Amino acid sequence: MEENSTDEKTCHRFISLWRKYFGDAQLPMTVFFSDERAQTAATSDESGQCIVAELPLVMEGKTLCYSAESRICRGAKRYLGFAADVEMPNFNYFLSYGILGKVKGERYKKSPELVRESVKLSPPLRAPKQFMIFKRWDKLSASDQPEIVVFLAGLDTIAGLFTLANFDEVEPNAVICPFGSGCSSIVYHPYMELRSPRPRCVLGMFDISARPYVGEDSLSFAAPFPKFQRMVDNMSESFLGTGSWKALRRRSLKGPP
Repeated sequence: MEENSTDEKTCHRFISLWRKYFGDAQLPMTVFFSDERAQTAATSDESGQCIVAELPLVMEGKTLCYSAESRICRGAKRYLGFAADVEMPNFNYFLSYGILGKVKGERYKKSPELVRESVKLSPPLRAPKQFMIFKRWDKLSASDQPEIVVFLAGLDTIAGLFTLANFDEVEPNAVICPFGSGCSSIVYHPYMELRSPRPRCVLGMFDISARPYVGEDSLSFAAPFPKFQRMVDNMSESFLGTGSWKALRRRSLKGPP
């Protein structure tokens, strides 16, 4: 088996540890490229659909499969690796203050020039295979080779994952939080980290346009698979077995006051 293949024993081991330390928190989804089209859930026929809007299907246990032909937004085409650029006229103006009477600006960046320079810092992700698959952890088969593991979770769970990611690290930045779209935080930036000898996790889902599709107290936490494996191996000897974590879990189970 390849290093990131997931046999039944590996899948069950993580689920057992997850339930022990994180209780009923949702299982994560996995992301990976494949040359085999997966049988998928029905998604929106609307052109330019935000993929974050479709992630609840994955969290329900359904599988999503995207390709260069998928009717997703132009930003997602780039951040999923199916286009070298955001194929949108006047994109720099769209992300900043717009063009009066022509382009409505989102005002996420101060100027078109700032957008242009920011894009230069984000080299294209080029899809190595035909499809990108989103599949919940417990739906993986032995032939699947997950590359990114993505949690959509509440703040206490995110705090636990953040602390676990830093457990075996000397440097304090085992988790990064780059500015970007919702899909870039769970796909593009984690894949960029896979190129590093020290892949870091990515905290995200701060995209104002994508947040209506996730819970108001939820964020995303994406772990490149090699880093995820280390996190799983560290669970039992980490803070997760201490009274501090157990107290926080009790609060999460009680819900808000």
